[in-house]
Amino acid sequence: MITGGGHNDNVSTRENKKENMAKTYQAPLFVRVGNVLTTTLLRAGFKLVGLGNYPMYLLTVRGRTSGQPRTVSIAIIERNGKRYLGSPFGVVAWVRNLRAAGEATLTRGRRSETVNARELPKGEAALLLREEIKGDNPFARYYGVTADSSLEEFERAVLTHPLFVLERN
Repeated sequence: MITGGGHNDNVSTRENKKENMAKTYQAPLFVRVGNVLTTTLLRAGFKLVGLGNYPMYLLTVRGRTSGQPRTVSIAIIERNGKRYLGSPFGVVAWVRNLRAAGEATLTRGRRSETVNARELPKGEAALLLREEIKGDNPFARYYGVTADSSLEEFERAVLTHPLFVLERN
């Protein structure tokens, strides 16, 4: 007998919840392994430069649920006297924590500073990402766009790969 309850009648509650959850991302294994080495060197005070000549920093942000400090190594985009932070691997844990906290500590060598992080709106983020991709960003393939992509494609990319501007506190 057909009950007429809709197409979800045969879908379990667990599958239904999974379908409605936001997609979470995780960096590839080789990146996570490389981050362990990079983080160790940065904590020891080395000033590293990443692929594409981007300066590497330690980003420490308060965990959104635990409240404990979480530290990751990141590459900063410096453009027109401003510093930006992009997430080539999508909405990973540090992105969710930074969105919740709104501020973080950047450490490079022996210098640390507290910065406010503001997520860029879609249009502004798309323009910045397009400039970076055209400038031969080594992480371009993770954003799913190329130098020939349209502005609309860049706008779609920044929805799942957010960019932040970092401003001194």
